[in-house]
Amino acid sequence: MSAGGIGGAGAPGEAAGGAERRERIRANLAALRRRVDAACAAVGRSPQEVTIIAVTKTFPASDVRILAELGITDVGENRDQEAAPKAAECADLGLRWHFVGQLQTNKARSVARYADVVHSVDRTRLAAALGARARAEGREVGCLVQVNLDPDSAAGVLGLRGGADPRDVLAVADAVAAEDGLALGGVMAVAPRGGDPAEAFARLNAVAAEVRDRYPQAVAVSAGMSGDLEAAVGQGATHLRVGTALLDDRGPNVG
Repeated sequence: MSAGGIGGAGAPGEAAGGAERRERIRANLAALRRRVDAACAAVGRSPQEVTIIAVTKTFPASDVRILAELGITDVGENRDQEAAPKAAECADLGLRWHFVGQLQTNKARSVARYADVVHSVDRTRLAAALGARARAEGREVGCLVQVNLDPDSAAGVLGLRGGADPRDVLAVADAVAAEDGLALGGVMAVAPRGGDPAEAFARLNAVAAEVRDRYPQAVAVSAGMSGDLEAAVGQGATHLRVGTALLDDRGPNVG
């Protein structure tokens, strides 16, 4: 399987203590890898095809260091105000940083400085802003087009978790591909709450195939979190965004 000052007083990662915290994360990672291995075996895939992205939102840089020691190389963050200083604090670890949350165009400058991959490109205007900022930083930023899988969303209206309407995904992919400084990597989605995640991810897989038909290099499918990763693996996910299963519960709306 591919391995792939932030928290404040009382942050979950700080409270447990060093050795105890490391052991907890080690055990969680081992259990997660067993789940991914089993999910891959069930559909005849190799675990080497699946990258775990450790989503460290609300947890301190010390947890990122533990994850790196345990072999995780890909780390995800949802909010720029937390991600930017954490990435800077962990710059010596050689990690691949993924921005996985909804992104406003006015944050493109900051995110382009540290993110290796942005998973949440869902409109052409955002692609243009990221491209301009990536060029200004002299960097190449990988981009995934976020797909809205909520069947109740009106066409052209972003869902609560963001995402382009499936009918608009190719236009956003075209916008990313046209920008120097950006590299189109594939697609991303979050399964709607209350529905069948396997059905939702099957729809994502169909959109991903359309994107690959036009851009053969865009093979990444970022789908699946702690609660639905088996369904995502079964529908071709190449990247899993996992938080709770690795770092324990942080409350509602986490992976």
